[in-house]
Amino acid sequence: MLILLAHTTTAQVIELKLASDVWPPFTNEAPNTSFAMDLVNESLKRSGIGTTTEIIPFNQVMQGLEQENYDGSAALWYTEKREESMLFSAPYLQNRLIVVGRRGENVSMTSFEDLKGKKVAIVGSYAYGSDVEDAEGVILVAGDDDQQNLDRLLQMEVDYMLVDALLMEYLLTHQKEEVIKHLQVGSTPLVTRSLHFAIRRNIEGAQSIIERFNQGIVKMISDGTYNRILQLNWIKADVDGDGNLELVGGKHTGKAAPTSSYDIWFDNSSNSTPASHRYYVDGEVYQGWDNVPQQYKVQPISERPEDFKLMKFNF
Repeated sequence: MLILLAHTTTAQVIELKLASDVWPPFTNEAPNTSFAMDLVNESLKRSGIGTTTEIIPFNQVMQGLEQENYDGSAALWYTEKREESMLFSAPYLQNRLIVVGRRGENVSMTSFEDLKGKKVAIVGSYAYGSDVEDAEGVILVAGDDDQQNLDRLLQMEVDYMLVDALLMEYLLTHQKEEVIKHLQVGSTPLVTRSLHFAIRRNIEGAQSIIERFNQGIVKMISDGTYNRILQLNWIKADVDGDGNLELVGGKHTGKAAPTSSYDIWFDNSSNSTPASHRYYVDGEVYQGWDNVPQQYKVQPISERPEDFKLMKFNF
């Protein structure tokens, strides 16, 4: 339950009881990586809002919210039905399922229609939704995890695997040579859904909590915290609100211009050549890689093998 301790001269102290299911790498039990939960907890903490999270099956998450056993959830997809009883934050991440095949295979699919008759590996415990589970003519092969699906792909037991674009960007950052050698990675998401922090409407101060959360995420993107939590060197975001995307990096950018980055919001119109990129480094925007000061062009800390915390594929 939500606990509000009122003080006469100080701001309220808020503790939110949240619930999520096991959905790696977005939500999970400690000490496993949970990007979504970490982003939400950090943003709320900056506003003086504490959280506790119970990890339970997803149907129990929704049932617990309906019965008011929980105040909200760190990671929910928006639906009109859910909005009747819950307030949703601005989207802070996107779930984008892309097709991954063996090196040299066609991965230009733009819908599940293009996968008819193909064996496609998915993770059996994930809730993909009807777009995937009811895809007509697609042979879904459920595996225990992404590693088993990769093994089946490389052993030619399946034609493709569905992978979240964030996971692939992580692997392209930390296992680039192996990914390029063995895999062909699609660029068009077959399923795209925005991810939100949501709380029950009837909680006191709910609107203020959501607004403070949204402000916290914006600050985390601009100060590099968002990159750090995602364990990625570069993300694409409009940090100055001018409608143009910047490549947002930390204080250690690497010696060469980045060859990949993660779009927080997928948009086909956002693609541009490296020469036209605007780089946001240490609070400043630089037009073109050559204008980024030399002092930042050192190896990112996140490129050290000992810092790889999400997963490592075995090829």
